[in-house]
Amino acid sequence: MSTPRLYLIIAALTGATIACGGSGNAETATAEVPSVTLRPDNITVAEVREIASGPSISGTLTAKRQATLRAEVPGLVTQTFVEQGEPVKAGQVLLRLDDSAIRDAVLSARSTLRTATEAMVVAKRNADRSERLAGAGALAERDLEQARMSALNAEAGLADATARLASAEKQLDRTVIRAPFAGIVSERQVNAGDVLQVGNPAASVVDPASLRLEATVAVSALSLLTVGTPVDFQVSGYEDKSFAGHIERINPAVDPATRQVRIYVGIPNISGRLVAGLFAQGRAATERKTAMAVPMSALDFKSATPSVRRIRGGKVELVLVEVGLRDDVLQLVEIISGLAAGDTILVGPAAGVAAGTPVRIIKE
Repeated sequence: MSTPRLYLIIAALTGATIACGGSGNAETATAEVPSVTLRPDNITVAEVREIASGPSISGTLTAKRQATLRAEVPGLVTQTFVEQGEPVKAGQVLLRLDDSAIRDAVLSARSTLRTATEAMVVAKRNADRSERLAGAGALAERDLEQARMSALNAEAGLADATARLASAEKQLDRTVIRAPFAGIVSERQVNAGDVLQVGNPAASVVDPASLRLEATVAVSALSLLTVGTPVDFQVSGYEDKSFAGHIERINPAVDPATRQVRIYVGIPNISGRLVAGLFAQGRAATERKTAMAVPMSALDFKSATPSVRRIRGGKVELVLVEVGLRDDVLQLVEIISGLAAGDTILVGPAAGVAAGTPVRIIKE
C-alpha cells in the first residue's frame, strides 16, 4: 500500500470518528433541555364550537309577575299563614284580618234581604189582585195605581237589599288576603296583632318562572338589535354558568343621562334557580356561527400575527394562526387557519412555555 493512500484512509477514519462524536454531543444537548409537567387544565383541544358575538349588555333580573298585596279594609291581623321565601299556590290564604264587625254587617244585610223579598212577594200579590179587580170594574183606578206603586217600591227595596248584601260579602272576603298567582312570598310586612289601614302593604308575591332581564345597551348597537335577538348572559352568584333568553321589547326612548337604550329580555326560569334582583351582564348575539375555536387564554397577541403553543411529538411548537369571531361570553376565539380540529394546545399560564420544550402530561 502506498503512503498517500494510507493517509487518505486515516483521514477518512478520523472524519468518521469526529462525525460520530459530534452526533453524540447533539443528543446530549437535546437531553439537557428540561421537560415541563402539565396538568389536564393546562391543555385543551381545538374543536368545532358554536360561538357568537354582539354588543354588550348589563342589567338586573326582574319578575314580570309580582304583586304587593295591600289591605282593602281596615282591621287587626289575626293570623298569618306563610313566611318569606315560602312557595304558594294561586288563591292560597296568606293572612286574615278580624272580620267580626263586617260579619255582623253581612248577617244584617241577609236579614234585610229576607224582609225585602217577603215584602216584594206581598206587594206583587196585591198588585196582581188589584189588576183582576180593576178588570172586573170592582176597584178604582187610584187604588190600582197605588198597588202598582207599592210593587215597584218593593222591587226597588229588594234590589237595594241584594246590593247591600253583595257589598257586605265582598268586604268580608277582603278580610282574607290570598295569593293572586302561584309564586314565592318575597316579603311579609305584617305579623299577627298588627293593625292595617286601607292601602297598607301586607305581603308580596313573586312568580320566579316569569323573570326577565331589564338591561341597557349602547345606542350605537341599536341598529343591530331586533325583537327575538338571542341574548347570552351571566348572573352574579352563578359565574360558572351561562343563561340565555330573547329580546321581547326594545324601549323606543333613549335614556338622556346614560345615552343607552333599555331592552327587555325574556328568560325561561323553569328550574327556579334565578331570583329577582340579581345583576347580569352579557351580550346580544347578533352574529352566530359554528366554527373551530380555542380559548382566548391560548392566544398570544404580542406579535403582529397571533400565535398558539401546540403539542406535537411530545414537544411544544409555536403556530401562527388567523383568528376570526370573538365570543366574549364563552371566552372563545374562532381559528380560521393554522390549526386542525383535534390539535392539543396550551392554555392559561402554560401558553407561555417556550417552543421546543418537551412536555409531560399527568393525569389527576
